[in-house]
Amino acid sequence: MEIYTSILGTADAPEHHDALHHLAHKHAVDVVRLSRADLARRRLRIRTDAGREVAIALPRDQKLFEGALLALKEDSALVVRVETERWIRLAPRDAAAALRLGYFCGNLHWRVRFEENDLCVAVETEEHVYLERLEGLLEEGAVTLLSDNGEAG
Repeated sequence: MEIYTSILGTADAPEHHDALHHLAHKHAVDVVRLSRADLARRRLRIRTDAGREVAIALPRDQKLFEGALLALKEDSALVVRVETERWIRLAPRDAAAALRLGYFCGNLHWRVRFEENDLCVAVETEEHVYLERLEGLLEEGAVTLLSDNGEAG
């Protein structure tokens, strides 16, 4: 198992473009896919897209990010890619419901963002877990679950 102990730069950097482009044509750019939560980790073992088991052990002053270049050799490269985040979008009925929803999500330490009057919750486990927890608010109509396009779902 290979161990990667530093980030060489970013895969998008101009100085790496030609080498990565050449390796990509040879199918020699391997990828480590991480969740957003895994970006905060400094040490982990994971399988690459090619099926290799690798370890990452970074110093405290380095942090993983989308496009982090972990290896660039004459015959191969290893790049970090971050999985697309999924969000549940919730529309509170009124100000009182919004306050209840915000308090509820805060108590559960859910990561949220706001879009206009809606609250979006990052899905960091199975989606049904969130929906089960929100069941009471949804059933009483205090909160409406919206689809990705903003329509009631």
